[in-house]
Amino acid sequence: MKDKTLLFINGDAPKSLPSPENYELIACTDGAFHYLKRMGFPLDKLAFISGDFDSHSGSDEDMYEEKFILTLDQEKTDFHKALEIIQEKGFSEVDVFGGSGGEQDHFLGNLTVAFGFKDLMNIKFYDQFSEYYFIPNHFTLEGVKNRMISLYPFPSVNNVTTKGLNWPLTNESLSITSRIGTRNFAVEDEVSIEYESGDVLFFVGNKEIEYPTIY
Repeated sequence: MKDKTLLFINGDAPKSLPSPENYELIACTDGAFHYLKRMGFPLDKLAFISGDFDSHSGSDEDMYEEKFILTLDQEKTDFHKALEIIQEKGFSEVDVFGGSGGEQDHFLGNLTVAFGFKDLMNIKFYDQFSEYYFIPNHFTLEGVKNRMISLYPFPSVNNVTTKGLNWPLTNESLSITSRIGTRNFAVEDEVSIEYESGDVLFFVGNKEIEYPTIY
């Protein structure tokens, strides 16, 4: 498989932009193109811009028109269609910016799209608060002491055991309708999570926290 892809989609614009030098392929949806232009991102680095271009202004965008990939399928979101293009190009590691914020149905829709691709691609979302992604049955992450950790069942996960968290789990189950595992935090530098079945959306906070709050 080829190296990593950077994908911008049309949620809240990131507070700071990642370095394009860390990615082999960079792309965006047509809505995200506008905030990239406003933030001074080097638009010549974009491999493609996908969408139905209903927000295309016909001015500055014209010089990048050769990068446009028109995707009119209204049964799929722009994010879904962009991932299909990335997969067709042979990439499986995707960092996504702009996935949260804005209208919350879009955010939930983005999570659902990522869930549908989780066995085909490694998709990580980044925003101003955290990074989040679906994790395998055996998962370990280092360098996270004093950072917020959340386990969100999608929609349920069975026999979860964790190490390195302030409130550990031992062969316990989580469900979106009864018990979720949000707003925990790491008390060790390394956190490990194992579960038997189901799916987990894993969140890790960007900053260390001193006084964790539980919701």
